[in-house]
Amino acid sequence: MPCIIENYDVCVVGAGHAGCEAALAAARLGFETILFTISLDSIAMMPCNPNIGGSSKGHLVREIDALGGEMGKNIDKTFIQSKMLNKSKGPAVHSLRAQADKLSYTMEMRKTLQSTDHLTIRQAEAAEIITESLEGGYRIVGVKTVSGGTYYCKAAVLCTGTYLNARCLTGEMVTHTGPNGLQAANSLTDSLKLHNVEIYRFKTGTPARIDKRSIDFSKMSEQFGDKTVVPFSFTTDPKDVQIDQVSCWLTYTNEETHEIIRNNLDRSPLFAGVIEGTGPRYCPSIEDKVVKFADKDRHQVFIEPEGIHTNEMYISGMSSSLPEDVQQKMYRTVPGLENAKIVRNAYAIEYDCINPNQLFPSLEFKTIKGLFCGGQLNGSSGYEEAASQGLVAGINACMYIQGKEPLILDRSEAYIGVLIDDLVTKENHEPYRMMTSRAEYRLLLRQDNADLRLTKKGYEVGLIPKERYDWVVKKEQMIAEEIGRISKVVVGANQSVQSLLISYGSIPLNTGTSLTELIRRPELNYDMLAPIDPKRPELPAEVKEQVNINIKYEGYISRQFKQVAQFKKLEKKLLPKTLDYSDIHGLRIEAVQKLNQIKPVSIGQASRISGVSPADISVILVFLEQLRQRKKDDGR
Repeated sequence: MPCIIENYDVCVVGAGHAGCEAALAAARLGFETILFTISLDSIAMMPCNPNIGGSSKGHLVREIDALGGEMGKNIDKTFIQSKMLNKSKGPAVHSLRAQADKLSYTMEMRKTLQSTDHLTIRQAEAAEIITESLEGGYRIVGVKTVSGGTYYCKAAVLCTGTYLNARCLTGEMVTHTGPNGLQAANSLTDSLKLHNVEIYRFKTGTPARIDKRSIDFSKMSEQFGDKTVVPFSFTTDPKDVQIDQVSCWLTYTNEETHEIIRNNLDRSPLFAGVIEGTGPRYCPSIEDKVVKFADKDRHQVFIEPEGIHTNEMYISGMSSSLPEDVQQKMYRTVPGLENAKIVRNAYAIEYDCINPNQLFPSLEFKTIKGLFCGGQLNGSSGYEEAASQGLVAGINACMYIQGKEPLILDRSEAYIGVLIDDLVTKENHEPYRMMTSRAEYRLLLRQDNADLRLTKKGYEVGLIPKERYDWVVKKEQMIAEEIGRISKVVVGANQSVQSLLISYGSIPLNTGTSLTELIRRPELNYDMLAPIDPKRPELPAEVKEQVNINIKYEGYISRQFKQVAQFKKLEKKLLPKTLDYSDIHGLRIEAVQKLNQIKPVSIGQASRISGVSPADISVILVFLEQLRQRKKDDGR
């Protein structure tokens, strides 16, 4: 029977948040790209929480934007509430979070994809990867669909999300579907296994959606968005995001809720042993919380709208896989939900993913040239983590085709670098979630300076236009000039200065001091001191923000730069890809096994592998020096 045969540069499998970024990156770089999706309705779908960003995740979205990705622009167009989290803390942990109109988010991303040159969208299930054999592995040459269509390519990116061999569980009811009842992808796993890809089984979950009309909001605390909204994208005009926002609501579970859950644990597939996959530690189901935190008499529950044109409300904090009847009883014990009507049941979903230790930091398979992976297929969780990986995988698929060096962000450059390094280096036995505590250099990797850190890389790749790059260069110059000017401005202990300081509860001066020293006071900042700085130039708000942060935290920032310098030394000590660590005498057996499994690209990466000790690193360094000396002697 005749089947379709087509040729593309890049095939992208899956149109979730990772697949969208991968496909857009490849197409925008001028490569003919085809994007496969189980259903056009699943493009950029939000099957779980209706928001983008949050603690550390907001950093990822800003970095995606700085590199030329789409997520930040898309949420700026479709949000219904926005909030800067952790404002009472330092700037390193400030994180933007926006409630999305789910349907608008999906439709807006779909519109972007469909209007992008060099990009074809195809509703079809990918059934197998087509490869040719190489010494020690394979090379990707195409993708075949369930219907038999063959799509030859030079590189491919797998972004299958939670669809591979997926099954959804609500109590005793098990359906073999993907999220939101969409068709699962049941064929590709076998093809990956035939190529010796190690497969894990992970699990995640989602709470019920409840009809807004059945909720009594008078028993809950209203949660408002910020009065002044900060956009995610550095290209969005702040005036365009000052909208009338929708409220969210806060309530709590109670002992009655917990008692119902405890009495029905035998009917939970999670505790009955029906679920095989490992779930996310940092986003547990409500039954998990009740069991693990038995001393707590209540848990927070946020009621979040799924959009402007729907009555569905997302019950954040109460994901569950309990049976339908138990869910109804459980939700109705929560203040404000006594008469709750469930629109969609909560469920757990199990799915196949790969062991990401099989990938290079470029997200290319070590044994399948030209095949890249991004998103939840790599064992991560979250829309933002997925989009980050998809963008990097899409860029590197194009770098591979051109024979160029891949884009690899290290841990000192971006949260994306931390995310990918953790995935490909460390042992991950549960869905990986990004957190600010995972970033050692988080004072340097703030969300406010993502453009300064990464726009140049996006420009060099080809995703950032020159005008945008030129503005960032100019911004850097303005920041440096203003910091230099401020350091030379000295104010005396005159009446105007003293009055200003007293008005802000700051200690008056005994003698003259620099504006720099005043800005460093905890209760003061750059903007507050404008009245006593008459020669201050007019500067954009984003420049003033950077001036203030750089002056206020100069000591800490300087210390982190020194730490980064040490880190870079180890990252620059590269390890041969063909090195067999069993040939290095003095390494412990566990270290040999882990090093041969992961094949680190540098001493730095090797030092972060679980099971490789500082003593093992010392042995490797001695071996490398002996190897270098031997080559030198041979050359002589």
